[in-house]
Amino acid sequence: MKPIYLIAAFLFSISAQAQQSLKGAFQSKLDSEVIICLMDGYFVETKYNANTKTFNYTWGGPFVKEGNKLNITIHFDSRDKGVVGKTKEIAFGEKHYELIDKGENVLAGNWRMSGRKNGDQFTENPLRARRTYKLLTGTRFQWMAINIDTGEFSGTGGGTYQFVNGKYIENIEFFSRDSSRVGASLSFIGKIENGQWHHSGLSSKGDPIYEIWSKN
Repeated sequence: MKPIYLIAAFLFSISAQAQQSLKGAFQSKLDSEVIICLMDGYFVETKYNANTKTFNYTWGGPFVKEGNKLNITIHFDSRDKGVVGKTKEIAFGEKHYELIDKGENVLAGNWRMSGRKNGDQFTENPLRARRTYKLLTGTRFQWMAINIDTGEFSGTGGGTYQFVNGKYIENIEFFSRDSSRVGASLSFIGKIENGQWHHSGLSSKGDPIYEIWSKN
């Protein structure tokens, strides 16, 4: 039976690698206001209009690709918390979406807020149902504050970013909590240290922050 187990493990490994390799940002060809971002096996779809500062919805979670379809286990949905935990299938291919970027950047990935620094003291934020993610593709970012058990959705924001010589800049194109922030640019200091993203500067409210983000 050992060869069978080895084959099964090998196939599972190939499948997992396939999900990891599908990454980047995409724009719907049916609705130009819909953007999909995929990184580290995580899916996020958002509809918004930066010109009118209108945020419509966002939803997402871990995905599995099967042919020209994606099966998403829903972690959050700003429209209906009752769907959290369920699976949704969507068509995904060249005729459905246009590539924006290939998910290639030193910061690209699905990061989870894992700690903060106040003065000289670090506070860890262990993995639990209530969490904040920030997904970055090659050019786009989006954060989501969610609870995968209760379905509670606390907010989201996103847009485009640049990371050059340790300087990280976010250009806000949507913000579910405060549309007046749309159009603003925020500048931070960023670095990767021991596999973690250290992110410091001033928040959208002008408060000093030092956040630590991890991929787990």
